[in-house]
Amino acid sequence: MIAVDTNILVYAHREDSAWHPQAKERLTALANSGAPWAIAWPSIHEFLAIVTHPKIYDPPTPLPIALDAVRAWQHSPGLRFLGEGPGYLETLAKHATAGKVKGPKIHDARIASICLHHGIKRLWTADRDFTSFPDLRCENPLIA
Repeated sequence: MIAVDTNILVYAHREDSAWHPQAKERLTALANSGAPWAIAWPSIHEFLAIVTHPKIYDPPTPLPIALDAVRAWQHSPGLRFLGEGPGYLETLAKHATAGKVKGPKIHDARIASICLHHGIKRLWTADRDFTSFPDLRCENPLIA
């Protein structure tokens, strides 16, 4: 199963992104494939924070439109939203400690640990910070 990170969601949503065509094509193909895929709830929260932020995008995406994008993904038959659950703290502790993570990289450790806690070993991302988590195979679907 593939999990999708925030940056791929943002690029697929924002038409002014240089990576928009590739991200939209790959995310749409994944969503329509019928195969199981996932998004961690922290990535949804981060997506909403980024695309609606007026200092990041001019104009920012209005919140109702950003929420509609999430609702559209939600209609994909294979999508699972992932969150923390029983035993998650130990998963986070293991991977954050092994990756020597601190400060802002704890957010990446959270996403990686949520994926791994749910048995997901593949993450589509353009963020190289996930290399701190060798148990999670990170792939950038936007480049060959």
